[in-house]
This record gives sequence, C-alpha cells and structure tokens, in this order.
Amino acid sequence: MLKRVKQVLVESYIGAIALGYLLAQVILQLVAVFSAPVASWAQQRTVLLWTSQISRSGPPPSLQFQEGLPRLVDFLLLLLFWYILLRWLYLEKPTKQTSAPASTPNQ
Repeated sequence: MLKRVKQVLVESYIGAIALGYLLAQVILQLVAVFSAPVASWAQQRTVLLWTSQISRSGPPPSLQFQEGLPRLVDFLLLLLFWYILLRWLYLEKPTKQTSAPASTPNQ
C-alpha cells in the first residue's frame, strides 16, 4: 500500500509541492528562532515604557535566548520530517536489476 501512495505522490507532483511547503515552514521556523527573543525584548521594553517604570526598575530588559528554544525544537523536528519525506519519495537507492549477461555470437 505504501508503494502505491508513494507512486501517487511522486507522479502527481503532490509530494514535490508538500516538500516545498515543508521547506518553507522550516525556513520560517529558523527565522523565528532568532526573532522570538527580539520580539520578547521589545515587548518587555514597551510595557516598561508605558508603565513609566523604566527608570525605577533597575537595569533595562535584556535579550532572553530561551524564548527561541521552542522554535528551535520545532525547526529541528520539521527539518527531520522534511528530510525523511524527501528521502522516501525521491532519494531511494536504485534497485539492482539482475539480467542475464548478453551472449556474444560465436565467430
């Protein structure tokens, strides 16, 4: 049954479209790994500015890189799934064909 699903995915280009979509999601998650700490820092700073506590609260908020860890896990899992799907659909080892050696006519 899996061979038939694989054949349908490859021949109808649905597999290629799905791989492209997954690769786009992988790239977006990689960007989110770095943008999540910056967004958190900007949000903390905005809250402190609006509440007028920036001068009383001590040091300004700093970047917290642990904000990007969930996105990093998502990135790694999506990348792994993309690679497994790519390998299953398109990068399979060629099958060895056993054929009788061609006989040469006697001269």
